[in-house]
Amino acid sequence: MSKTPTGRLVPRGDLNDIVLTREFHAPLAEVWAAITEPERLAPWIGTWSGDPATGTVDFLMTAEGATEPSAMEVLRCHAPTGLTVRQDLNGDAWTLYLDLEEEDGVTTLTFEQRDLTAEAASDVGPGWEYYLDRLVASETGGDVGAVAWDDYYPALKEHYTAEG
Repeated sequence: MSKTPTGRLVPRGDLNDIVLTREFHAPLAEVWAAITEPERLAPWIGTWSGDPATGTVDFLMTAEGATEPSAMEVLRCHAPTGLTVRQDLNGDAWTLYLDLEEEDGVTTLTFEQRDLTAEAASDVGPGWEYYLDRLVASETGGDVGAVAWDDYYPALKEHYTAEG
């Protein structure tokens, strides 16, 4: 069963941004913890080690079975409302923006990855849909393991294609 895409592709010249949101019936501090604390990240995407005060942590993406961490540079950390990190993945630098707002007991996470080629966006968009749904499952007591990659890719690829 494929999922319905929730994000949007924002063309900017020759590059594209991907923007996704998720809502949580939880306080801002709880959602902040879910995207920043290693033990809260572990069920849905991976974990990190090191001292973020140095500006860099080692991030291990366990959800994909990675065995070697990669450096994750902390560019902005405004607890509990904003985090920007940059990760160098095989020569490609990915900058990720996570912003949180709470209103009436509902916290909204806005996730952005900017400056993607059209080809990269069509692969990356479905991936972030998958991971953010794993985050929702983790935070709502759902079964993270039931969030199946095959429901996202290649089914959502066209949605994140500039020509799609």
